[in-house]
Amino acid sequence: MDDDKKSSPLQTLFDIAFNIAIPIIILFQLSGEDYLGPLYGLLVALAFPVGYSVWEFLRHHKLHPLALVGTVSVLLTGGISLLALDPQYLAIKEAAIPGVLGIATLISIKTRYPLIRLVVYNERIMCVNKVEPALKMNGTADQFAGCLKSATLMIALSFLLSSVLNYILTRWIVTSTPGSETYNIELGKMMALSFPVIALPCTIIVIASLFYIVRTIRKLTALEYNEIFRI
Repeated sequence: MDDDKKSSPLQTLFDIAFNIAIPIIILFQLSGEDYLGPLYGLLVALAFPVGYSVWEFLRHHKLHPLALVGTVSVLLTGGISLLALDPQYLAIKEAAIPGVLGIATLISIKTRYPLIRLVVYNERIMCVNKVEPALKMNGTADQFAGCLKSATLMIALSFLLSSVLNYILTRWIVTSTPGSETYNIELGKMMALSFPVIALPCTIIVIASLFYIVRTIRKLTALEYNEIFRI
């Protein structure tokens, strides 16, 4: 078993800590004038996900596309906040990123490489090196390609759902002027609520697409679960 597989649960904990938990704590608890203040509280909070992405890049010499999108999102949030733009621009940004990803995912359906391969059907999750030969041997590769396109549509819909929910959530919560302690607290609250309100429904859709792909693989190849998943 390689290092990536061994460190997978720990890696997930680090991802949550540096990208969500620590920034939220800083925005909620350390943005007051008695501590870091609104400006430095915001900068320190945003520095954690950006710094973590840089560290991951230096460690592995590569940056996962979704991690890159997250880094860009954080930098845009910082830019909007530092320029003291109206909170509606933050809502537009929050909606635009998953919206663009959803459109890109839809476009990928028409290509040879639907983006489901990035999210679900990849070597980190499944034994693609076993599945592909089995599909060719059974003459079911074309049928499976149709399955991947359908699953990609499900992922695209999850991104578009996220786009709508992001906009609504941001407009509802973030109403204060950037540069204030209240704004930082609202930003932290938005980040805290994004998981149950946005990420959870989208995660359910991704899991549903995973089960759909696995069921199709079993039907088309007769492989067992332990031959499909990397356990």
